[in-house]
Amino acid sequence: MSTPERRLHLNLFIHDTGHHEASWRLPESDPHADVDLAHYQRLARCAEEARFDSLFLADSPSLWGDPGRRPSGSLEPTVLLTALATATSRIGLIATASTSYNEPYNLARRFASLDHISGGRAGWNIVTTAGDAAARNFGLDRQPTHAERYERAAEFLEVSTLLWDSWQDDAVVADKERGVHAEAERVRPVSHVGKHFRVDGPLNLPRSPQGHPLLVQAGSSEDGKDFAARHAEAVFTAQPTFEEGRAFYADVKRRAAAAGRDPARLKILPGIVPVIGDSEAGARALEEELDRLIQPEYARLQLAALLGVAPERLPLDDELPDDLPEEEEIEGARSRRTLVVEVARRERLTTRQLIGRLGGGRGHRTFSGTADQVADTIEHWFRHGAADGFNIMPAVLPSGLEAFADRVVPILQERGLFRTEYTGTTLREHYGLPRPADRRGRDRGQP
Repeated sequence: MSTPERRLHLNLFIHDTGHHEASWRLPESDPHADVDLAHYQRLARCAEEARFDSLFLADSPSLWGDPGRRPSGSLEPTVLLTALATATSRIGLIATASTSYNEPYNLARRFASLDHISGGRAGWNIVTTAGDAAARNFGLDRQPTHAERYERAAEFLEVSTLLWDSWQDDAVVADKERGVHAEAERVRPVSHVGKHFRVDGPLNLPRSPQGHPLLVQAGSSEDGKDFAARHAEAVFTAQPTFEEGRAFYADVKRRAAAAGRDPARLKILPGIVPVIGDSEAGARALEEELDRLIQPEYARLQLAALLGVAPERLPLDDELPDDLPEEEEIEGARSRRTLVVEVARRERLTTRQLIGRLGGGRGHRTFSGTADQVADTIEHWFRHGAADGFNIMPAVLPSGLEAFADRVVPILQERGLFRTEYTGTTLREHYGLPRPADRRGRDRGQP
């Protein structure tokens, strides 16, 4: 039997008016788009018409940065995706949710509900949530340690999986003649008692169309990569250069194999922020216009928090100080801190220049050029061991998505890299992943 041709996976990462922090200041941008359902519906429909695998919403249980810097509204993602499920029919719907500030039962229920409502299109981006601000919103003085957050996340996912499997696929028989809606022996409690959670179960709704939502992970620290290798089915990552992307790809695939998994079933999607023009000069002009609109003082505060230093230690026209805290001293977003420091050191950037670099994609790969050049970059990473697909992060929304969908996607399709039509109906089918079997049903000796 011949092996199916490998195809790109494309995910749309929606971030209010665009991933460039100054996108909201452009004349075309709606500064209230962050809380406008119609805006999100337009983006979802555009991505679906372009046959994207999925769309993705980031989230945090605290206010992101200074609200003066950019639109800061953050609609609860599973609520928003439920609304988008009714406006679309095929595209996958991935929501970020924290294992640090939720409980397994309520979150497993929310994702199973979204999977039912969408007909099998739900995905969960599993995050551990860095930052003391979030901790203080949940009665804690400070965030748990990096290791503690990942330990809790592993148990959280274990319990969630047990809950999703607490109903067998054939539990609901809806037998009107016998008067039996579900076979009670096919619905069982999970009876979990662990270090972080005690959950009896079962879940209060039947097993969903996908069995489990697609499991996504976005951390790139050592703990994050180990977690991804053991549990994730897709990884969203920030890799600014091809060499770093290829090294990350090989590392995580190796870890997956060592964990006894098929590495092909773990899809790695680096982020790319494409700025597309009719010419290179036109694309650069748009990028430069956006960079001129950055407010450096807001951005410096954000950078200082990431690096774990006081803002006054980052003069705008000096390079980063030599004595920054080391990665292991950071309890926040370790991998992103290291990525930013390495870029600044390698290119000898001043704080002002680094702010400009981060303003477009927060450390993700940014690329300005023509549609053919963007397609060439995507193809090169895909064919040479650095990506299974890409997390598309338009600098400006909706125009950046429309440019990618209208100009870049047809090129990828012509090259045989990307689908021209959906061949499945669920998110797992889009990613070429199997539906998980009901492990607990097998364990109970059920057929």
